[in-house]
Amino acid sequence: MDTTAKENHHTITARLNDIHRDLQGWLPAVKRLAVALYDAETDVLKTFVNSTEEGSPLDHYQAKLSDVRSLQQLARSRQPRTINDLSMLSAGDSAHSQKIIEKGYLSSHTVPIVHNDTFHGFVFFDADERDYFTDAAVHKIDIYAQLVGLLCVTEFNAIHTLQAAVKTAREISQFRDEETGFHLIRMANFSRLIALDLADRHGLSDEYIEFLFYFAPLHDIGKIAIPDTILLKPGRFSEDELAVMRQHVSKGGEIVDKLISGFHMEHMPKIDMLRNIVLYHHEAMDGSGYPNRLEGAAIPLEARIVSVADVFDALTSDRPYKKAWDNDEAFAYLQDKTDTVFDAECVAALCRQRTDIEEIQKRFQESYFG
Repeated sequence: MDTTAKENHHTITARLNDIHRDLQGWLPAVKRLAVALYDAETDVLKTFVNSTEEGSPLDHYQAKLSDVRSLQQLARSRQPRTINDLSMLSAGDSAHSQKIIEKGYLSSHTVPIVHNDTFHGFVFFDADERDYFTDAAVHKIDIYAQLVGLLCVTEFNAIHTLQAAVKTAREISQFRDEETGFHLIRMANFSRLIALDLADRHGLSDEYIEFLFYFAPLHDIGKIAIPDTILLKPGRFSEDELAVMRQHVSKGGEIVDKLISGFHMEHMPKIDMLRNIVLYHHEAMDGSGYPNRLEGAAIPLEARIVSVADVFDALTSDRPYKKAWDNDEAFAYLQDKTDTVFDAECVAALCRQRTDIEEIQKRFQESYFG
């Protein structure tokens, strides 16, 4: 079953809804509580979770922080900002502000999320009354802002710990293959591009998309358990060697379960998504993949997304044994394999993102060749 936007009591969105309801007991005009996260590697600020009455004005929205000067100043100052008459922003060119105003919000309070001296994003409070954020209201709201910020930072610190554990395990085991350097960063960004394109059709929340982005680089952690004699073999595998290599999927599932148990992450939001990515990203749409020969929609959507993103980056990257394909060659290969190996929707979604793909490749480029 796909891990979609259907929220349960373990999601950050559900917990944000609880916090919002509690806040409205004190401040009923606060109709929207939302979080945007900042990715320092790409300078992108992106919507993450929200609790909003009558529909969210901003879903799947992102912008470079450097392009939103007012928020960039807040990030630098790390001080809250209150605007008690949003109409003063109506002449501005910020898409974020325009959508908030169009939805009928009349005042706002914004709090930067800062933890261990690192800026992580913003918490937004929007009210449908002017001059609503008095000193007394702001004092109370800032307590809730700290709670929301801590909730988000705690969850992603857990993922970072998981990623660090995997990185350490690779280093200890002298893990060496093509999944080093910027490959994992690029394929995670490509996965996010695909998910954003599919979001409206599949009901994917921003929370789903963000966890996909963080979990995608862990897809091949099972390779840690594969002997170097096979993992690093430059030529074709024999049938026996191929069988051993394919065990990295099941080994990966075992490693994930041990890490989750060891770090007490059983109730982490979207943790089943991580299992799905690790266990099923080598399944094929026609049932010819492994390990379970799943077909079509039986393959979790997150695994279908990661499969396309991973292969695309592998094709378009330099390796010690090959030169990178250009993007058109890689697109053509993926399209040729749609409905047999790859999900056609995921391939089409990626092919529509040429400009963003090229920007990611330029930012995170590496080469094995002089």
